[in-house]
Amino acid sequence: MRKAIRSSLLFFLVIGGIGEAAAQSPSNQPRASGMETDTAKIKQAMLGNWESIAPEVRPSKNPDGSLKPFYLKRAFKYLPSDRFELEIVNSADPYGAVPLARTRIGGHMLWQGSHPIAPGAQKLDFVADESYEVTPLAQGFADVLNKVASAGYAPWAVNTPQSVFGKSFAPFALKEGTNFMEYDLVYLKGDLLFWGARNIDGRGFDTEQNRPTNLQIPLIRK
Repeated sequence: MRKAIRSSLLFFLVIGGIGEAAAQSPSNQPRASGMETDTAKIKQAMLGNWESIAPEVRPSKNPDGSLKPFYLKRAFKYLPSDRFELEIVNSADPYGAVPLARTRIGGHMLWQGSHPIAPGAQKLDFVADESYEVTPLAQGFADVLNKVASAGYAPWAVNTPQSVFGKSFAPFALKEGTNFMEYDLVYLKGDLLFWGARNIDGRGFDTEQNRPTNLQIPLIRK
């Protein structure tokens, strides 16, 4: 189990807290769409709290380029004025029994028009322009952060959150003065909220070209 945890810690640091590599400091602005009314209905229906049905798995890469599963659970809140709050708990195992870290981000969602994956699906950019916080949940992860992310931070300790917002944070490839961003999608079906499925080769949603083309396991209304 210790070997598995160490491997998961390294893997977590390689791919970052929310996903794989992500874009920063977006320049795109929301595009005009002929479906403003439909988008307004989707926004209204999305308001509230959503969470993972069960621990989820993502395809990502080891340092040597080989693929490896990455486990997490999500809790998402969509707020008025296109604001959002997202909490992700990463774990070393597929059942979520060995949590490694908690990441909390807050920001805005930029609606970029329809997505062809399904009728009503929308292209959506998530921009963490309000907050970004990391909490180690395992001593091994805290120990690693104290080696690779000590400059500008207090000593990392289990269950003690620290803000990385607007700061350099090498484990997640964050650069000072920039905002985490992902080019994603959203599709609402009743009480199921779908985002984009991770690219099977481990690429992040860091460019428009890498925007997802399929649906991830959904969140359920809380």
